[in-house]
Amino acid sequence: MDTIASYVDALFLVFIVLIFVRILLSWFPSVPQGGALRSVYDFIIQSTEWYLSLFRRFIPPIGMFDISPIAAIFVLFILRSVFSNILGG
Repeated sequence: MDTIASYVDALFLVFIVLIFVRILLSWFPSVPQGGALRSVYDFIIQSTEWYLSLFRRFIPPIGMFDISPIAAIFVLFILRSVFSNILGG
């Protein structure tokens, strides 16, 4: 059972890192035009957009700042803790 808890914890960690990378990418206005960088960029955007859009429905941007990723990461940390307590014993 401990290995399942480790895998679930790792999945949460990977998703949190993807959201952080997405935040960093939003600071750079130029999008890669082609090749491997564009594929990585598209993967990060597509894999996090479904989750972040849930929070954008309830938390509108404040001026030019989108604070929905902060709430999304906060919820992920809570869910990670809940799942690790359930699976870890």
